[in-house]
Amino acid sequence: MTESALRRRAREARAWLFDSCFPLWAEHGLTDAGLFPEVLSLDHDDLARDTTRVRVQARQTYVFSEAWRLGWKRDTAKRLAEAGVAVLSGPALAPSGLPGRSLAADGSGLRDASADLYDIAFVLFALAEAARGPAAPETCLPAARAILSALDETMKDRAHGGYAEALPPPGPRQQNPHMHLLEACLSLAKADPQADHPARAAEIVTLFNTRFTAGPGGLLGETFLPDWSAPSGDAAEVVEPGHQFEWVWLLNTHARAAGLPPPEAMARLYTFGVSTLDDAGRACQAVTRSGAPRDPSRRTWPQTEALKAHLAMYEQRGEERYASAACRSFDVLMDEFLTEDGGWIDHFAADGSVLAKDMPASTGYHVVLAFAELIRVMNA
Repeated sequence: MTESALRRRAREARAWLFDSCFPLWAEHGLTDAGLFPEVLSLDHDDLARDTTRVRVQARQTYVFSEAWRLGWKRDTAKRLAEAGVAVLSGPALAPSGLPGRSLAADGSGLRDASADLYDIAFVLFALAEAARGPAAPETCLPAARAILSALDETMKDRAHGGYAEALPPPGPRQQNPHMHLLEACLSLAKADPQADHPARAAEIVTLFNTRFTAGPGGLLGETFLPDWSAPSGDAAEVVEPGHQFEWVWLLNTHARAAGLPPPEAMARLYTFGVSTLDDAGRACQAVTRSGAPRDPSRRTWPQTEALKAHLAMYEQRGEERYASAACRSFDVLMDEFLTEDGGWIDHFAADGSVLAKDMPASTGYHVVLAFAELIRVMNA
């Protein structure tokens, strides 16, 4: 019964994407400067900004690439995805060959040309996803290869592993940009199977096993010292349930792609993440390693990552309890965070009051990817 309930929700996810989400964001589409808007008001009006983040251009490129693959209005989805690729492979690139952080909203070029690993990872992810359709691989993949070459040359940390999170290298290290670089490598491996993307992905997974989860309880830490050793004080204590869940999904995706058995860390991070959910299955922003709330507010993205983690465990083990948990996470999203007309209320306080002042376009990546995974796993 639970499997059939989850399949019904997969069909509901497809209907919401096709009837509400994709139409809303396609309607607002591109600005006069050929850029995706950074944010809408809660009433879905365009909100003027002087700049737009490169990561938003990348994430929206993914959204419309996924729309095309799912079969939604392919001419429209193709036009929008290709417009995103044109920005990511052109105006978004700094003279270093790496993507910058932000573009002028008037289309005059980069406003902040500094390198940031998080943004670079999303540009690589978007190029990989677009290369799988609807954009031309001969446009996307050479651009991705050139970015990776520049990344290895200028940001690779050959002494300690991983990459500098920014240039010049910051003091604290962060797992989060490396997590998204792993995601990009896994997508690139599907789009460009002859390249060395699996090797780079394996290096990041090794860093996860030896550094990111070396602290108490084997949980995923967030920040580290320059040599990837554990920080002291509060920085060592705070963990984010959403990122525990996100790694569960990534580890499953990596294991499937590499033909490896599911790693033990999947179950460890999943068990902890589930222990932090409230009675309705909602995920909060941050807790301590003992599970005590640190930031009990709730944003959309951890709910989508919880859904993906439940799906990963269900795909791996086929047990009904994971399907039931996925149903709960889906219901939380649909009942509380997503709107009938294709948008979202991105942030709630712990008491349920609305903290969101607007509707960030960047959230769409999380929602669309989670729903696409639900549709894939349930073959709906």
